[in-house]
Amino acid sequence: MTHRQAVALMVAVTLMWSIAGVVTRHLETTRSFEVTFWRSAFNAAALVVLLGWLRGPRALAASIGSGGASLWLSGLCWSVMFTAFMVAVTLTTVANVLVTMAIAPLLTALCARVALGYRLAARTWGAIGAAGAGIGWMYAREVSGAEARHLLGTAVALGVPVAAAINWTLIQHLNRACGARADMLPAVLIGAVLSAALTLPLALPLQASAHDLRLLALLGTLQLAIPCLLSVRVARVLPAPEISLLALLEVLFGVAWVWAFAGEVPSVAVLGGGALVLGALVANEALALRRPVA
Repeated sequence: MTHRQAVALMVAVTLMWSIAGVVTRHLETTRSFEVTFWRSAFNAAALVVLLGWLRGPRALAASIGSGGASLWLSGLCWSVMFTAFMVAVTLTTVANVLVTMAIAPLLTALCARVALGYRLAARTWGAIGAAGAGIGWMYAREVSGAEARHLLGTAVALGVPVAAAINWTLIQHLNRACGARADMLPAVLIGAVLSAALTLPLALPLQASAHDLRLLALLGTLQLAIPCLLSVRVARVLPAPEISLLALLEVLFGVAWVWAFAGEVPSVAVLGGGALVLGALVANEALALRRPVA
């Protein structure tokens, strides 16, 4: 896969990730931890089918059994990412959560710098700063945090970018060290199972309607299972900081979805901040494409 193909695929991944908000808006009865449980459960079921088809059931089981600590650490990171976002939005505003997640590129860049000695290009540092400023602008007027509940929600949301930074850096390290032998796809399945197991006791009694279950199955399959597997494949080509930077497109796509299909018209700050984020990403990728193709 070339750099351009990897960037295009990562954009598609963020597009799939971004439907969570608009789909959740159309749920009838399911709330809070039950949403997280069903989404993770359907995610795990879809991953069993997809990975079983890609690897074969026996090879998949053997891969999980022999994956070692790195595979399980990555799975734990996926579990935190799957769970922390939904828990955080039950405690504080979505704006607080998104602003907190905007630090993911910076954390990933720092993690890759410390753990891998990766030297980040000046253009990427600039894009990280501009994108973070853009998302801050988008939601600055709505960010609270004075109440203990909001502070707790923000602290929980911090788990998402921290786990993402560790995960992308770990995957890139293993890809460098082991190459094609580093099979990290089963880690996504481990994360889904851990997330579902963790949230099930908190989700009881289950009250999801048939309508909601269909939407949650869509989230588990199209919004989580497929794009997460694709993102692991992309991580073999793109540097961890670049992946984290491109992942910010999920915020822009998410705003567009709820604007078009849930009647939530974005403010001037959202439009202006979104334009700044998009401009930073386009500039970073345009400069990257000028490099000689290996």
